[in-house]
Amino acid sequence: MKNYQGRRTIDGITVTVNGVPLDACYDLEAFTDLGFEWSYEGDSPRQLALALIADCIGPDQARRWSEPFMIKVIAELDNDWQLTEDDVRSAVQLISPQFADN
Repeated sequence: MKNYQGRRTIDGITVTVNGVPLDACYDLEAFTDLGFEWSYEGDSPRQLALALIADCIGPDQARRWSEPFMIKVIAELDNDWQLTEDDVRSAVQLISPQFADN
């Protein structure tokens, strides 16, 4: 089971998957080159949405669902947060019930 964690500290922002830095997936899509952010809607939060979905579900789903995932999930995260693989999958399924068939 994958565990995702984000922290905003005085030293900056870190996002990890099972303790290892999460790949920003710029090779899939570059909404920004400024890294990850959360708690609002924008390019850096969308980059985080893309990276989480790509790591958890796959690149094709990441491109398709990054914007609604950013709006429904990423924009609502606190300064420090944790999501599991199941949390990501469930959120994408809620955004699009037809995801379950893919």
